[in-house]
Amino acid sequence: MTPETGFRLRHKHLLGIEPLESEEIRLILDTAESFLEISTRPIKKVPTLRGRTIVNLFMEPSTRTRSSFEIAQKRLSADSLNLSSSSSSATKGESLIDTAKNLEAMAPDMIVLRHPAAGAAHLLARVCRSSIINAGDGAHEHPTQALLDAFTMRQKKGRIQGLEVAIVGDLLHSRVLRSNVFLLRKLGAKVRASGPPTLVPPGLDRLGVDVKTRIEEALEGADVVMMLRVQKERMVHGAFPSLREYFNLYGLTKARMKQAKHDAIVMHPGPMNRGVEIAAEVADGSTSVILDQVTNGVAVRMAVLYLLSGGAVGELAA
Repeated sequence: MTPETGFRLRHKHLLGIEPLESEEIRLILDTAESFLEISTRPIKKVPTLRGRTIVNLFMEPSTRTRSSFEIAQKRLSADSLNLSSSSSSATKGESLIDTAKNLEAMAPDMIVLRHPAAGAAHLLARVCRSSIINAGDGAHEHPTQALLDAFTMRQKKGRIQGLEVAIVGDLLHSRVLRSNVFLLRKLGAKVRASGPPTLVPPGLDRLGVDVKTRIEEALEGADVVMMLRVQKERMVHGAFPSLREYFNLYGLTKARMKQAKHDAIVMHPGPMNRGVEIAAEVADGSTSVILDQVTNGVAVRMAVLYLLSGGAVGELAA
């Protein structure tokens, strides 16, 4: 069901997928469809958010998410301020709340936050007047990644309802997994997952995920295969003997892709570790839509910024 004209987001912030209703998710995806065309214009700019100020506060390294948000803001004609942990007073011991309150004193309209601590975006939402967008908080959620993933699935497969989606890799540390599970389940897809037992979070099955021990079982008959990076920076102890053994047991190869449907697509949120979770020939192959995800991420984030600014279906600026 497509949201009717004039329908708006019911939330001031985008803190995760879990609080969203299915109609709100569809609203974001439909709005992103309208913005996708802007990237093909000679002049890739519309005046939709002229006069709005957005702060990008990234306390963790990021290439795709940060660049995507910055480009989305520029294409909407918003004014943006970009801060990282190394260039902020966090290096001098300032707390996240104090940093946010000082930024708020300059009257921004939105703050896009990436932070290594789960719940950081929720904390800011409780103390800030600005709209807060969660660009990834620890191992908790990454809502705009799940939205662009869903947009890409719908674009390539024509639907989300009824899709068989296999998610494979470091499930324990993945905020992408959590957000995708919430979204895909809300929109009627079936999710199965696989990874080393040491990297499978307890209770994943209670979220409606069919957990498989072997990657081949997860891939069998899948419409979509999503590979996740091994997040070595979040591991305290070794979760598996070696990267070579990990690839041998859980790496996505052309041979293993034969277990999926003949028209299955391959996805990855990036950054990729080639030869660890995915073979180069698969990452660069005809089934890969990884770069399409990056392209679609700009349109999805434009949609999120527009809708959180008060925009609605049928009111897009030309």
